[in-house]
Amino acid sequence: MSSEKTMDIHAILKHLPHRYPFLLIDRVTDYKEGEYLSAYKNVTYNENYFTGHFPIRPVMPGVLILEALAQATGILAFKTNGTLPTDKSLYYFVGIDKARFKQPVEPGDQLVLEVKLTKKKGPMWKFSAEAKVDGKVVTSAELMCAEKDIDT
Repeated sequence: MSSEKTMDIHAILKHLPHRYPFLLIDRVTDYKEGEYLSAYKNVTYNENYFTGHFPIRPVMPGVLILEALAQATGILAFKTNGTLPTDKSLYYFVGIDKARFKQPVEPGDQLVLEVKLTKKKGPMWKFSAEAKVDGKVVTSAELMCAEKDIDT
């Protein structure tokens, strides 16, 4: 029996406040609370950013790859805490270190997102993150997020 834990789009929508066009995770393929999460985004030509980035050769913007990785960290944080987003608090993306972009991501690619929790101190979380296409790392970074109360 497999120990993999998965999440379909319905579960993802419960764990992230993001919606179209900014929801950047299609499926979670495996996770372990407090340790790691693997997910993917199917990159299609229908993405609205390809209209201008770039019309001659469509390339997924690097900042959106980092955002997809940050969304994966958010899901892992919520799963680790056993909570869901609320009207009272959110996890915010608060830092990026050592970001590297190794090759372009294009329509037709499946962007595999892998994040690992490396440190948690109070409301601050730190993760190592990699995005891959066909098993090759296309982006890597260290990401930080923090849970913060929001005023409504």
